[in-house]
Amino acid sequence: MTQVDTRPQAGDTVSGASSVEGGVRKKGLGGNSVGLMGNAVIGISTVAPVYCLTATLGPTVSEVGLQMPAIFLAGFLPMLLVAFAYRELNKAIPDCGTSFTWSVKAFGPRVGWMCGWGLLVATVVVLSNLAGVATSFFYLLLGEVSGNPGLAALDDNKVAHILTTLVFIAVATAISYRGITATKWVQYALVGLQLAVLAMFVYMALTKSDEVAGSIDFSLSWMNPFAVESFAAFTAGLSLSIFIYWGWDACLSVNEESTGSAKTPGRAAMLAMVVIVVSYLMVAIAAQMYAGVGEKGTGLGNPDTADNVFAVLAEPIMGSGLGILLFVAVLASAAASLQTTFIPVARTALAMSTYKAMPASFAKVSPRFKTPGRATVVAGIATGLFYSVMTLVSENVLIDTIYALGLMICFYYAITAFACVWYFRKEMRKSVRELFVKGVFPGIGALMLTAVFGQTLYDMWDPAYGSGSSLFGIGSVFVIGVGLLLLGAVLMFAMQLRSPEFFRGKVLTTDTPALVVED
Repeated sequence: MTQVDTRPQAGDTVSGASSVEGGVRKKGLGGNSVGLMGNAVIGISTVAPVYCLTATLGPTVSEVGLQMPAIFLAGFLPMLLVAFAYRELNKAIPDCGTSFTWSVKAFGPRVGWMCGWGLLVATVVVLSNLAGVATSFFYLLLGEVSGNPGLAALDDNKVAHILTTLVFIAVATAISYRGITATKWVQYALVGLQLAVLAMFVYMALTKSDEVAGSIDFSLSWMNPFAVESFAAFTAGLSLSIFIYWGWDACLSVNEESTGSAKTPGRAAMLAMVVIVVSYLMVAIAAQMYAGVGEKGTGLGNPDTADNVFAVLAEPIMGSGLGILLFVAVLASAAASLQTTFIPVARTALAMSTYKAMPASFAKVSPRFKTPGRATVVAGIATGLFYSVMTLVSENVLIDTIYALGLMICFYYAITAFACVWYFRKEMRKSVRELFVKGVFPGIGALMLTAVFGQTLYDMWDPAYGSGSSLFGIGSVFVIGVGLLLLGAVLMFAMQLRSPEFFRGKVLTTDTPALVVED
């Protein structure tokens, strides 16, 4: 771990924080609030495994067929490699700004600001999507439980849908505002429910896999990513796979509130990712064995059911009674992730404000709950406004915004991984371990995500990508994705006029480790 001077420095006035080496500051968050297990649960919850599975099993099969399990593994690889970067950077700089702070330390204020912007905008888009999904499954569950199709149809009423979505956002904001301890116990229950229902689904699907038409036997060839028919299909499937792993880095956002802030968040991230990939593989294999990849009926390749596979498979696999648990689990997954996804966006905004990269008001910490209260509330308001406006203006725009999300994810993950390589460049000569965990692994992960970023940009240019909308012959997903990044650049230059101190490198300095000691 990097040895730093943690003594208070003269002139420090931001949030009662104390400065340490290189300008890194404490921010007044509640320390020692969450341990290894609670941290890992937050990471799993943010990923929203049940929701991700029901929404991506069908589209992934449509792209790569029987190679779906292989693609899930392929998407896990760059995430795992990037996780090494997060772990090593967190050991050296356990700061809740994570990607923003680390990329500033490696590449300077402008790259760091854009990296932080990528995380912020991606998270707001995800929050709005999760809130909408929670609302849809809430009404679907009401319809299933009551047997009244009219209740399920309320989801199609824009006014009812938006109002209910705003209620979900408000509740999630309130829970997040109350702090990590409140978040932790809510998440234990919701994540436990999700994993238990997935285990039941896998067991019952495997035991019934020879009872229906279209079922197929397991084959090791399913695990071979090179069996995908074309490179275009592979990259499309990989993009979907990367999306379903997004969110594990929420573990690192609570580093300043964790017991053992230098090591616990990194270990929690690794634990969360193992649980997630095992869950994904087991469900993918079980569902594929039971339903097959056909394009009719319960087949996973059926385009009419691709957006919600569990809604189709729940009753035939688990029965009418237990099948409702799958609807409950999807609702719990979306609601739980909605709540925990506020964690990284609020703490990134807090860090950016503390280091004078954003307005000072975002640096306010709740004196009672020791949370970034102002940033959490603003994130909730921004999410509600974004979702309401997008839903009223055009559902196609909302859909395309979600498609553009993959661009943001690859953008800030890749910058963070490259930051690890550059920040620790002098340490890689010390040992083979240092070379691989701080250089080779993060570097390969960064290059993989950069390749996906480039391929996604190319694919987005086509108007057929996403909802099929276009602007001047250019795909609307491309316009939205690139437009959001350019908006960040405009805001950065505006902030530079308002707060030149940060952009001159006087608040958070660019450096590399001067002294490394073994714990």
